Amino acid sequence: MSVAGLESLEIREACWPKDEPLLRRIRTEVFVREQEVPEDLEWDGLDASSRHLLALVDREPVGTGRLAQSGKIGRMAVLSTYRGRGIGDRLLAELVQLAVASGHQRTYLHAQVHATGFYARQGFRAEGDEFMEAGIAHRQMYLDLAPKVER
Repeated sequence: MSVAGLESLEIREACWPKDEPLLRRIRTEVFVREQEVPEDLEWDGLDASSRHLLALVDREPVGTGRLAQSGKIGRMAVLSTYRGRGIGDRLLAELVQLAVASGHQRTYLHAQVHATGFYARQGFRAEGDEFMEAGIAHRQMYLDLAPKVER
């Protein structure tokens, strides 16, 4: 599927032990360098037990995201030169599908406040007040995955 001129976009499930260097490179660039998230907060110990996606353009890693066992989507990151081309949309859609396939009734995430519109366009709804995480304002957002039962 072509996304904003990226005919060679591929999104695949990553294997943490094998693909860890690629995933770390993207997240270090986006979160640690760009957003100045402390490394000890970025590397929270949940990666080995989470499912990860890797976005590749011309076989080069450009984006990632993960689904924790709790159903929480997180660590969504796209390298700055590839933003605004639909890669984040595709990553999020695939992460939601992983949540469905994993049997979750609901998925949730901690959205940076500036990105809540992006998640809202994908059907996520904000819940609760703003809070600080890694020095950045966030909102919790959720998406119900189970079909509504009419009574």
